Amino acid sequence: MKACKLPIRRQKGVAAVEFALVLPFLLMLAVPVFDLARIVQGDMILTNLSREGANLASRSSQDPQTIMTALAMTTPPLDMATNGSMYISKIMGNGPGKSNVILEHYRWTKGAQQPSRVWTCNSWATDGSGKCSNIPSAGSAINDAMSNQLADGEVIYVVEGLYRSTILFAGMNLGFGAKTPQLSGNLYAKTIF
Repeated sequence: MKACKLPIRRQKGVAAVEFALVLPFLLMLAVPVFDLARIVQGDMILTNLSREGANLASRSSQDPQTIMTALAMTTPPLDMATNGSMYISKIMGNGPGKSNVILEHYRWTKGAQQPSRVWTCNSWATDGSGKCSNIPSAGSAINDAMSNQLADGEVIYVVEGLYRSTILFAGMNLGFGAKTPQLSGNLYAKTIF
């Protein structure tokens, strides 16, 4: 038996119909991947920001605002001035079994002012330094960073990077009862040095 060959003109129409049927499924796969790639990229940028910030804070005598502003300049495509926050904290140990104390806590004055996860400051300096102004001279007890792991007098720096990323396709209805996944755009990175 000989197979019947369709004219070329009819074959083109069949390919267009097949493409129209397959396109929604291709979009259901491709659209969430775009958001996921942006989230992964943003997380890597924040991780590098916190690592470099902790390195600079512990080794440099520069003002914390200068360090944080320089770090923000290395983050494109993230818009740190609109959606990001940074904190630099100086913490000292009191020995095993005792709470560490926070000696200094700075926030980046140009960012979105999201709250720190290391320590909550209730009063910030108004001189543009971004320094927490209600820390006693002997420090304030903290039970987060390296709790009960620091020797008496040992000092560490903690740098936090926070970013609110816009999820473009979260929960988008693709039809046929299918929706794109709900990804969180709240990114966070912390480095202790």
